[in-house]
Amino acid sequence: MADAIARPPTATLQFLGAAGTVTGSKHLIATDRARVLLDCGLFQGLKALRERNWSPFPFDPAGVDAVVLSHAHIDHSGALPLLVKRGFRGPIHCTSGTADLLEILLLDSAGLQEEDARYANRHRASKHVPALPLYTTDDARRALALVDPHAYGEEFEVAHELRVVLRRAGHILGSATVDALVPGRVPVRVLFSGDLGRYGRPILRSPETVREADVVLVESTYGDRHHAADPSDELARIVIDVAERRGTLLVPAFAVDRTQELLYVLRSLEDAGRIPQLPLFIDSPMAIEVTDLYARHGEDHDLDMRALVDHGRSPLSVPRTRLLRTSDDSKSLNDASGPMIVISSSGMATGGRILHHLFRRLPDPSTTVLLVGYQAAGTRGRALQDGAPTVRIFGHEVPVRARVAKVDGFSAHADQSEILRWLGEIARPPRATWCVHGEPQSADTLAAAIRHRLGWDARVAQDGAVVPLD
Repeated sequence: MADAIARPPTATLQFLGAAGTVTGSKHLIATDRARVLLDCGLFQGLKALRERNWSPFPFDPAGVDAVVLSHAHIDHSGALPLLVKRGFRGPIHCTSGTADLLEILLLDSAGLQEEDARYANRHRASKHVPALPLYTTDDARRALALVDPHAYGEEFEVAHELRVVLRRAGHILGSATVDALVPGRVPVRVLFSGDLGRYGRPILRSPETVREADVVLVESTYGDRHHAADPSDELARIVIDVAERRGTLLVPAFAVDRTQELLYVLRSLEDAGRIPQLPLFIDSPMAIEVTDLYARHGEDHDLDMRALVDHGRSPLSVPRTRLLRTSDDSKSLNDASGPMIVISSSGMATGGRILHHLFRRLPDPSTTVLLVGYQAAGTRGRALQDGAPTVRIFGHEVPVRARVAKVDGFSAHADQSEILRWLGEIARPPRATWCVHGEPQSADTLAAAIRHRLGWDARVAQDGAVVPLD
């Protein structure tokens, strides 16, 4: 008996990202026969976090048997080309919606890495000569060749008897919770929430119930707060104000999900006569591509979205929508006057075409900048949210004379009550619950709420920590 107690565990879980921070999601399950990575995301936000992307992985990529992705957001998938560049050759398992989004997002991410390197070399802005991209478009294509899509609810073997089921998470198109049955002397069911979505949001179905889990990894991005129930009233008020002032409503919005939800709600408000019909410009080639994918993936649609599509309606556009695909199209807005709405990426104003519009229109008091999602520390979006008098764009300090508004109800992340609702549907208390994917205050608050409300053993995951599964 003493030998059995002293025997080391045959399965472990290691937190290698999104522990103590929001981005860089990576969690490694290791058994005596298999090594499986849950997510493989880039670190984003503060410089100290971004620099971690350049460090060697704390494991041998060639020794990883497979990757299971919860969804396609870059902080969950963006390091896949780097993993392949450094030796990974296994399958990348995900849903079909995630597979389609990956082709757009990974190639875009690689293109940005290459452009950053070209800029640094042109302007001698790097201590490395020549500056190199973190990874290339070729690396991204090699990663995409490894993608293995699965249907929701399909059980499949990942590696050496480790089996997985992906269920709807309701966060973005294709997003899934990962239900992994880890083999061992006593099999262990590990449940990873990925980024958990919300209940009753437009377009997507609500998160699916999972009844069993021994160990839970749950996101905590909004673990310390509660979202407004319905953002449409506040959005209508802001649009009406912009129309009356004949101004421009600038919306930095993520190309994936946020843009599509905004389009859906704006269409609903116009149909109900609650807002005037304003010219609406979608200035993001990626958002245009993603919107088409959202319309095509019926397996993710909620009943209202499906009914509109079935009746030949276009739920993701309004009558005066103009899609700006080229840079010349985008530049055509430079001299345009309001009232109008411009939706452009990126969602935290860290790059993309939105920077050109902010550079030009932030000094104009008739402009309103609408923030409709989480703004990570160290981003321009966070600086605007915090009331910065200037923000640095293209090497210049741009004065902020525009109004800055924030509508929280558009978040695609579950808030504390929604997370607790999803967890509470598990039939019996797990042995351990780990809060990941959150800043320290959010994760700490959620862990305390889980202990208090559900009576579970809940803790905050520590970066680099290895915990036994069996």
